[in-house]
Formats: sequence, structure tokens, C-alpha cells
Amino acid sequence: MGVGRQAVAGGSVPIEDHGVIGDLRTVALVGNEGTIDWLCYPHFDSPSVFAALLDPQKGGHWRIHPNPDGVLNKQFYWPDTNVLVTRFYTADGVGELIDFMPMNKRGEKETREVLRRVRVVRGEMAFEMECLPAFNYARDEHQTHLISGGAAFESPKLQLTLASSLPLRRVERGVAASFVLRENQSAVFTLREGMRVSCEDLVHSHDSAEALFRDTVEYWRHWLSGCQYTGRWRETVQRSALALKLMTFSPTGAIVAAPTCSLPESPGGSRNWDYRYCWLRDAAFTVYAFIRLGFKKEAAAFMQWVEARCAEQGDGPLPLMFSLDGSPVPEEVELSHLMGYGGARPVRIGNAAADQLQLDIYGELMDSVYLSNKYAAPISFDFWRHLRRLVDWVCEHWNEPDEGIWEVRGGRRHFVYSKLMCWVAVDRAIRLADKRSFPADRPRWLAVRDTIFESIMSSGWSEERGSFIQAYGKDTLDAANLLMPLVFFLSPVDPRMLSTLDHMRRPPSKGGLTSDGLVFRYDVEATLDGIPGSEGTFNLCSFWLVEAMTRANQARPDLLEEARLTFERMLGYANHVGLYAEQTGMSGESLGNFPQALTHLSLISAAYNLDRTLGRKD
Repeated sequence: MGVGRQAVAGGSVPIEDHGVIGDLRTVALVGNEGTIDWLCYPHFDSPSVFAALLDPQKGGHWRIHPNPDGVLNKQFYWPDTNVLVTRFYTADGVGELIDFMPMNKRGEKETREVLRRVRVVRGEMAFEMECLPAFNYARDEHQTHLISGGAAFESPKLQLTLASSLPLRRVERGVAASFVLRENQSAVFTLREGMRVSCEDLVHSHDSAEALFRDTVEYWRHWLSGCQYTGRWRETVQRSALALKLMTFSPTGAIVAAPTCSLPESPGGSRNWDYRYCWLRDAAFTVYAFIRLGFKKEAAAFMQWVEARCAEQGDGPLPLMFSLDGSPVPEEVELSHLMGYGGARPVRIGNAAADQLQLDIYGELMDSVYLSNKYAAPISFDFWRHLRRLVDWVCEHWNEPDEGIWEVRGGRRHFVYSKLMCWVAVDRAIRLADKRSFPADRPRWLAVRDTIFESIMSSGWSEERGSFIQAYGKDTLDAANLLMPLVFFLSPVDPRMLSTLDHMRRPPSKGGLTSDGLVFRYDVEATLDGIPGSEGTFNLCSFWLVEAMTRANQARPDLLEEARLTFERMLGYANHVGLYAEQTGMSGESLGNFPQALTHLSLISAAYNLDRTLGRKD
């Protein structure tokens, strides 16, 4: 219990001091002191309504907190749900704020709203509420109207209504309320889309708010009951599954890489990107995690989304990311009027990496299709025809340089990981064609698969260094190569793989990538990725290291215990509600967009395989 870290430079609440609520269309980040300081509405990739995370003065926020400040607080999820509770402790009483987006249906029309219910469970407590929206990333002015039963906020492109039984007062940029609650009393505030002259019919009573709370708790518990994982670290795995589900866009089945934008990869740095889109790579990995846990419905929904994208594709390369509806990702734009998280600028929306060539996406895509066909639902012949065209394209272009998995902006290279995943694409296509007896150009595919393998072993391996390298002619390490045994390219006990693993496990000062079990994705200075600044350790890569060590235990039994220690050390870097950002900074702080789908799915995979291996040993 405590008040968390002090605010970072500029007044932003630290990334790790947040929980997340959502309704499978968007999410809100709720700070551990009761402030919603990130919400894009109505969808993940819509313009922000609250963005104090990127600029506490201009970004807008919705705060409910005891008065005066300085109380002790504790934040946690209601067990087995995405309902968030922030509890306040004072000498005069105990209060709690329950935040969620209702998951229910009233009649035939689905109701979407952000519901905030504050109550006092002991004693008495005074509260302040202020709702200060800043529409369209604080670029659009809005008008505030006090109406019966609440307030209405009117901007050129979006109108929102705040409903409450409490009297509201107009303040600069929004509304506020002061109120006192005694034991067993509660107040409810709800925000929803629309412009009204009265919202008295939208005001929730204690009983109606309680009913929505119970319905939402039941929804999440029912969904989580489908999880088939029963091994070690079960609660951690389930929390990651709940986080991944929150990042699913239910109307299309798309999965966002993260629900935020421009949270920096280094304190005050310029590595600030928009992750509110669907990367084929990230989503394909997520399908693997969902299948492992038994959530076949989610895997099948994403496959339908992928099939639609493949059907739309012509003869050129497949885009590596899409908007949630399958349309192109918006152009990258810098928002110079926002100061950025902790002063990290520029703030970016849209993503220029959408125009890059990243050959590895074909491997991740084909692997997810192969697994989905095997464990979820067999694919159709029409889907196969589209996939066959993509594989033929890979056979033509696998030997070209690209920007790679890490989306470097320093020019294209022959990245080893890109070649590896081209091998995976062709290999899974051959396996799928044989399993389903689909027509395919098998002789050509077999020849290309073998050629890629030989190319990687001759040009992607450094005899001098004794390890696989980042790119042909680039004698530096890359944590992405930890996937070689995970995708069955090499045996996990192949001498070359074991040697690579040993090199990566060394600290950076000795030419490695690992610091106390936490893994950097590459040496920033040696890679010349075209972006200034440094970055933290990459959480995804740390879990990849766990899995690679786990699989190598047959030849190196010592690595199994090391894998377990590393995994459990990583669990200590989750935030107070079990969520991870993209990276971990040198002071243990969260860096990068939050929460990060890749981190949580790699945690699930590492836990699944480590638990299974430990079970066999036991």
C-alpha cells in the first residue's frame, strides 16, 4: 500500500502507476490516485478525450479523489476481472473508487459508457471530482453545458455527456463537484457519447450501478473461465490473458499492439511511437497465446480478420499493420503543442513504419494460420489461395533487405530474423499444404526453404563471434534470434544455438545483451537504427530468453533453474496490478506504450512452456 512513485518530470503520473479498464473497443488508463489521464473515444485509435499522460496541463483528465490530497491509496483488480478498484485510506474513513466500462446489453441496444462509482465503506470522506476533456489531442475547442442531470461537452467532431445525481459547477475547460459521503453512501458518474438537453434518464442509482457492476464482473469471470491453463503462476497468466482480451477490438477481431501512443522508450527521448493499430506480427503472436490458453473463439475471430486483409491484397507486399477496420494506418504526424510524457518529444500519432518492408511478418502470419488450422478451426480453400499467393511472393523476395522486426529507420539490411521468418513462412505453408492436401508448388517451396536455411547458416552465423548475428555482414547480437528454437528452425540444443544463448546472456559490458536477466533487444550504438537516444530492456526479449533456456535444458540442465529464476525475476517488474509496458528502464520504471500486447503474450508462452518442462522434471 502506498502512494506510488512521484510524478515524472512535467507532472505526468508514471506509466507503471496505472490500471486499465475497457469494453473491447477502447480503454482508459486510470492512475492509482483516481485520475483517468488517457482515453481515446469511441475506439482505440480515435483521437484522445483525456491525454494528461502526454501533457498534464493541456491533455485533459477526469479526476475523482479525496479532499485534501495526501491520503494513502491502493489499486487492484476485482478478482478475475477487468474491473478496477482504487481504495483510499484516511484517519476518518475508507473510501473506494470502482472504475469499469459496463459489459452488458439493455434490451436490444448495447450501452457504452465509462462508469465511475465512488463510495465510503467506513467513516466519512470528502471528495473532489473534475472532468476536463480536451478533444482531438487537445486541438479542438469545446463548449461545456450544464444540463439537468449532468453536463454536456460539445466539440466539432465528438459530443459527450456526463451524468450524475450530484450538482456540478462549471470550471475552466469542464465541470467539477465537491461532495461528502458517509458510510454506505455512494455517488456515480458516467460518461457516454452523445449530445442531450437533459440526461436525468441516464443518471444511475445505487442499485442500477450495482447491477452493472455485477453484470460486468460476471462477464469477465465467465470469459476467464474458458482459460485452460492450470499450471504455476496461474493468476499472473490469467491477468495477462485479461489484458490481451482488453486489447481486442470486438467488431472486427483485430488486436492492437498497445492502446497508447508516444509513451517514450527512453526518459525524455524521441523514440515515441503510436501503437494503437493492428500489427500482423503482434496479433499473430497473440493468436498463439490465446490458443495455448484455450481461447479458440478469439483466435478464430482474428483469422477471419486476417483472411479479409489477405483477400484485399494485390500482388505487392502485405502491409505490416492496419487500422482496426482494416484500412491503412494514418500518416505519422507530430503534435508540437503537447509537451510529451516527462518532456519526451515529439508526440506522434499515426505511424510511418506502416510503409516499411518487414519480411518477417509472413512467417508470423503463416505460423499463426498453421496453429489456428490445427487447434481452432480448419481454414477454407479460398483463404488458402490467398495465402499461397503470399508464399509465392515470399519465394520471390525473401533475399531482399528490409527494415526488420524492430522497424529501424536507418536503412534496409539483410536481417537474420527476417530471413528466419521467411523460412518459417515457407515451412508452415508446406506443412499446411500437406496436412490439408492443398494444391501448391511444392518443389519450388521446398527448394526455397532449403536455400533460406543454407543462407542463414552461412551468412547469419559468425565463426569469429561464435553466435548468430543481427544482419549479414553486421557482427552484432540481436535478441530476435532467440526465436530460432522456438519456431523449430534449429534444435534448442544445437551447439550453435547454445553458443548464441551464452553470448546473449552476458552483460552488455562484455558484449552481451542481458542485465540481471533483463534483455536489451540489440546494442543501440552498434545497430545504427537511425533514431537518436537509448532505450530500456525489452520485456518481450526477456521472456524469449526464458523460453530459449527452458528448451535448452536437455543439454544444459543448469539452464532450467536459470530460466525459472529469470522468469520469476521478471514477474517482479510487473506493476502493482500485473501489467507491463514495452520496456523496463534502468531504474526499474516502465517505458514505452502500455500495456503492451507482445509482453503479455510472451509471458504466457514462457509460463506455459516453463511450467510444462518443470512438470516433466517433477
